[in-house]
Amino acid sequence: MPLEIVRNDITKMDVDVIVNAANPELKMGGGVCGAIFQAAGAIELQKACEKIGSCAFGQAVMTEGFDLPASFIIHTPGPIWQGGSNEEAELLKASYLNSLKLAKNHGVESIAFPLISTGIFGYPKEEALQIAVSTISSFLFEHDMHVYIVVFDKNSFRLSKKLFSSINEYIDEHYVDEVETMFSRSRKAVQYAMKPLAEQSIFKEEEIEGEYVHKENSLVDLVNTLDESFSERLLRFIDERGMTDVETYTRANLNRRLFSKIRTNPDYHPKKKTAIAFAIALKLNIAETNELLAAAGYMLSHSNKFDVIVEYFIHEGNYNIHELNEALFAFDQPLVGG
Repeated sequence: MPLEIVRNDITKMDVDVIVNAANPELKMGGGVCGAIFQAAGAIELQKACEKIGSCAFGQAVMTEGFDLPASFIIHTPGPIWQGGSNEEAELLKASYLNSLKLAKNHGVESIAFPLISTGIFGYPKEEALQIAVSTISSFLFEHDMHVYIVVFDKNSFRLSKKLFSSINEYIDEHYVDEVETMFSRSRKAVQYAMKPLAEQSIFKEEEIEGEYVHKENSLVDLVNTLDESFSERLLRFIDERGMTDVETYTRANLNRRLFSKIRTNPDYHPKKKTAIAFAIALKLNIAETNELLAAAGYMLSHSNKFDVIVEYFIHEGNYNIHELNEALFAFDQPLVGG
């Protein structure tokens, strides 16, 4: 199942488990910890924590969720930032991994994390996000679980300044200049679509006696010579790449149930973000990506900021879907997969 970054109040997440960025004494604190205690019912939650006693940095324990929408709370004390030379990265990774393992042992299907240690513990947000994403995504290669990273506002989220600037430059170069061109194309498409069906036809070039001429195809001819469906084209790309189904839908940040629908239904029509997720998983180039999208009736457009960001990642050869989603999130665009 997928990893998603969402902007929300973690105490309102409708999941099986939420994770509390706790202190080792399991006492009510400030920030995320204080908000979770208040929303769950501070007195009852504190009593449950006192029965456990304490929890070491990087470890994880579980209590009931009490008044929260979530059934349970996993408490994990992340490391206090001391400059990075005191095993902070290893401890932060352990907090995520031990929380995930504990959740898995209790049959949890969905879990929501805050960005652990980035509050009063002072862990740099950009580095903390990278550790969270890499640890969670590695876990999801082996286990089925829907995992959320929950950030409360923009100030809680940090994308690499270098990456943010590079994407901004790419958007400035490719997004603005194309708008008028796309408007012109759209206007022609609308004018064509307004014609009666009997008058609609597609022209293609065909070589006759050494010269290329335009040949008109009737609508009936076109219907009888349809190209591959999205499902057929996707499965062909998977075979060509020598990838397994599991590897494909995991790298696409999608779940097994959705992939099963695609595999068993030749006429399955995906959302655009789903088709793009598969293009990223399969490491398709721009032409191949548009080929896959075209099978579902889509294309990458320079008049769409979401598309330009996707194109940037493909152009850079960066096919890490979680890094792509971090960038899309930072630019207030919908995420792919999920």
